Amino acid sequence: MFDSTTPLRQRFAALRSGGEFFSLRHVRQSQQHLSVRKNVAEPPSLGRDEGAMLTVRVSGVEAYAATADLSQAGLQQALDRAEALARQIAAHALLDLRDQPVASHRADYLSPNLDAAFPSLADCYELLNQESASVPADPRLVNWQASLGLSEVEQIYFNSAGAELRQAQRFVFPGFSVTAFDGSDSQTRTLGRENFGQQGGFDVIQRCGLVGAGARVADQALQLLLAPNTPSGVRDLLLMPDQMMLQIHESIGHPLELDRILGDERNYAGTSFVKASDFGHLQYGSRLLNVTFDPEIREELASYGHDDDGTPATRQFLIRDGVLERPLGGALSQFRSGLDGVANSRACGWNRAPIDRMANLNVEPGDQSLEQLIGGIEQGILMRTNRSWSIDDARNKFQFGCEWGQLIEHGELKGVVKNPNYRGISAGFWRNLCAVGDASTFQVLGTPNCGKGEPNQVVRVGHASPACVFSQIDVFGGDA
Repeated sequence: MFDSTTPLRQRFAALRSGGEFFSLRHVRQSQQHLSVRKNVAEPPSLGRDEGAMLTVRVSGVEAYAATADLSQAGLQQALDRAEALARQIAAHALLDLRDQPVASHRADYLSPNLDAAFPSLADCYELLNQESASVPADPRLVNWQASLGLSEVEQIYFNSAGAELRQAQRFVFPGFSVTAFDGSDSQTRTLGRENFGQQGGFDVIQRCGLVGAGARVADQALQLLLAPNTPSGVRDLLLMPDQMMLQIHESIGHPLELDRILGDERNYAGTSFVKASDFGHLQYGSRLLNVTFDPEIREELASYGHDDDGTPATRQFLIRDGVLERPLGGALSQFRSGLDGVANSRACGWNRAPIDRMANLNVEPGDQSLEQLIGGIEQGILMRTNRSWSIDDARNKFQFGCEWGQLIEHGELKGVVKNPNYRGISAGFWRNLCAVGDASTFQVLGTPNCGKGEPNQVVRVGHASPACVFSQIDVFGGDA
């Protein structure tokens, strides 16, 4: 671990620049993806990537260049390219960054259980084979797959102000899916789609429910095949955490990204219905809605000590008692807007510049058990596990579909329904939040594939949430 620190430190110390500030961010990552489909092991997908980003500030103008050549000459050439670019664009610069503070911290950050050896490739395949083989022999079960993704990332950041920040992290993504088909309809049930990912080791697999998933997920797929379609109409909606994470992601996370609010993403990923003037005033949700940027839940996917610009990461409320307080904006966007943000300037790798990204974005628990949530609903529906999503460019009007639904009548959970969907307007939807589950309903989840930026960047995002109830929501089935 961190075996490249000393040579990189020596090479960084030997770099020469005419700028007032420069930095180096080195990233080394390896990835593997294993899967067993219908009891047949598929070839592993393995990858490795390493390089560095050099950033320089010249007369208040910043530019950067990346390289996979980590020799002294390679790093110096990249720094020279960045400096030449900064001088070239100076006449067109919109910002003078001479007064923007820079990091000077020295710290390490490690994923939990990083010192514990992860199971071998053979052991992982054995686990996946066991779960695949546990799927019952039923002709209606036409496809199933057990999978396991693993990513290990080591990052080292130096700058000319004396900062030295090192992070070593391991990300684990277990998965299981089963598709049932009866000749006219097909239904797929998963272990949370791609929504279960955490930092850690084998403990992640133990927590996620992969062990024993085969028979359980197959049974749920068959139940969906036999279930009636979801009825259409206005009902109370109970969203479980693995659907809440999609709701949080699309209708809170992306709208609150400050660079999007400032207009940077409008030609690609869109804008936001939120305005800079809304912070401190907008009633984003009901008084039950409390949302935090929280990099301190160790197993969550986007927990870290400092962001990729070196800003220390601390827990902050974005929405408190339903009122919008602060955006998801890193140091540069804060400097541009004058708004307080968070440490969420992040890049997907060594050859991308950090931009404002969601990180760990969580809904805080309330005070009701799952039984109390269900018991308070006269006519409603429970939905789990996202399978489709659509939302407009301003992240306002949305329509989401789920894998699993169950009717709720007179405070009791009733039969399974298939093809559950719901629609709404972001802020209006959150203002209809009428009950929030307690810590017993809280689950830490996350996705490995949030995309944004030009050139595109795909990053890991964490979302933790309790179960939540929303009143009077437009729900509909597959025929609507």
